Amino acid sequence: MSVLTGKELRIVGFLCNWCSYGGADTAGVARATQPTDLRIIRVPCSGRVNPLFPLKALLSGADGVLVSGCHPRDCHYSAGNFYARRRLELLKEFLPIVGIDPARFHYTWVSASEGPRWKQVVTAFTDRIHKLGPAPKFQDAVPSYDMPDLAPVAPLRNLSCGANPALEDLKKQLKEALSDDHLFCVVGWQKSFDGLHATPLHMRKPEDVDKLIWGPFNVHSTANMIPQLVNDAKAAAMVGVKRGDPIPPAKKIGVVVKGCDGKWLVELLQEKLIDRDAVEIFAMGCNGTVSYDRIIAKIGAGKRIDSVEGNGDTLRVVADGQEYSLSMKDVAQDKCRACTVPNAPVYDHFAGDPVKVSEDAKPEAAAILAYLDGLTLEQRMSFWRGAIERCIRCHACRNACPMCVCREYCVADSREPHWVTQEDTPVNKLFFQLIHALHLAGRCTGCGECNRACPMGVPVGALKLHAARIVRALFDGYQPGTKLEAVPPFLGYEVEEKNIPEHQIEGA
Repeated sequence: MSVLTGKELRIVGFLCNWCSYGGADTAGVARATQPTDLRIIRVPCSGRVNPLFPLKALLSGADGVLVSGCHPRDCHYSAGNFYARRRLELLKEFLPIVGIDPARFHYTWVSASEGPRWKQVVTAFTDRIHKLGPAPKFQDAVPSYDMPDLAPVAPLRNLSCGANPALEDLKKQLKEALSDDHLFCVVGWQKSFDGLHATPLHMRKPEDVDKLIWGPFNVHSTANMIPQLVNDAKAAAMVGVKRGDPIPPAKKIGVVVKGCDGKWLVELLQEKLIDRDAVEIFAMGCNGTVSYDRIIAKIGAGKRIDSVEGNGDTLRVVADGQEYSLSMKDVAQDKCRACTVPNAPVYDHFAGDPVKVSEDAKPEAAAILAYLDGLTLEQRMSFWRGAIERCIRCHACRNACPMCVCREYCVADSREPHWVTQEDTPVNKLFFQLIHALHLAGRCTGCGECNRACPMGVPVGALKLHAARIVRALFDGYQPGTKLEAVPPFLGYEVEEKNIPEHQIEGA
């Protein structure tokens, strides 16, 4: 039994093999009195501790999780704990968004010679967990089905739905590029089954360019198609090539992008998921896109769309013979309201004038984050317990995400490792969304495609927005997808982290 209260709690410890596990062993050899609540899992290095390990433990019923490794500058693998420090700090700040008390998670450093310090650390952490008591279980939380009607934040700039005068220049550039026959295809948008929808357009011949549209209905991202199309172009180049013949160069993939699509391309290029010379980027300034759900909320569901016309900031929709005048301020997507990058950061061709945004423009927190910030930990857990029940595990959020590129190895499908099961439980469904959010930390550009694609209206994008907020705070305002030369925060480290304190446990 625990030496503290006589009643054990479930505490999981991930200990570095070379230092902290040795420190625990030193304390044991010295017969130091320690709590027996801790279940130790030995790992090669603290850098091996994926944030999903502690998260899985906490969601599976652990009352507390402790991670301990070598002291900074003393890692057996040189820099493993530097990488771990960034990831574990992200996790600690991330936990409250789903109602988990961050005090139930701690990471620290103990060397092999510090047996007395290990005793102090494990005793102090166990004491903290006993004061908190048994952890609330997500599956036992009372689900809350109340979703308030959140007023969207005010846009940072004027949003327009009128025709872009530079569209003809863009079409001219595309036709010239396709005439040169160095492009496998160019991806853009075309009108879909009604005026409110657009669908992907693959332009292979100059005459295909005439179908291209540009405006408030270019909603979905073109970037998520590019890695597969690059592979298709390489495969096409190999057709008819015999073994031993030189490999011919593949044709480029052309892509028409808005600012948010351009940010995703920067992320793909940064992580070398595509090569810069494999793509040719055509860009134009974006004046905002619309939320289909907000339009339907204004005009009513089930109506036949007769015509759609944009002029200035007013969208005129004729449905079942009745005309509706909608302001872009009311129907624009949330991402467009907070957008400070309406022009693609990287491009080969740019049509028209760039859209200007004030240098001192600062977006407000998304309405859903402001709402969650106002809830207690218990209320947040109830909110997600009710929201995640609607999830049908269709993985539309994953499929729409431009940075979900490991489709054949996705944790949602893999059984090695077996992160999630096929059980239709709230814990399984939430854990998949948390995996998605943490995989995108420092990479997500806030395009909102996951929210838009979800057929059940689960606000999964809030998890990514919260992770992005943490990244900005920890890494001096880092914005994914804005600078090609930047190093994503979780692919690097600083020996002295400016905004990450060295955590100490009171009493240790």
